[in-house]
Amino acid sequence: MLKQYETVFILTPVLSETQMKEAVAKFRDLIVDNQGEIVYEEDWGLRKLAYSIQKKTTGFYHLIGFKAEPDFVAKLELQYHRDERVIRYLTFAMDKHAIAYAEKKKGAPKESAVPVKETPKRVPDVEIDPEIIDEEE
Repeated sequence: MLKQYETVFILTPVLSETQMKEAVAKFRDLIVDNQGEIVYEEDWGLRKLAYSIQKKTTGFYHLIGFKAEPDFVAKLELQYHRDERVIRYLTFAMDKHAIAYAEKKKGAPKESAVPVKETPKRVPDVEIDPEIIDEEE
């Protein structure tokens, strides 16, 4: 029975664009070659790390949502561990609530895509006493 998983891995920032894409393709192909099915994929790009890892402060983040047999996760993580380009990884099984949230998030428009108009603040109606205005002059 196939279960749904999400995996996030961070690649070292010293890679070129081509090397980074090759590494991502390696893990994508590994999933497909082991009867897995890629559901969605997100390239988060170069981001700052919360703390330095191997004296690096940035890394290329990539997320893959996939369906696979439960014993495949160990094979995938072994490949992450053996690949020197990967500095961190995390794979977790998704329950029905996480799957529903991922589908909802995937269907929602990106926040930065649509500019948000701010509604002007309404000034409360105030009656002005003409005598006060005359006194100030």
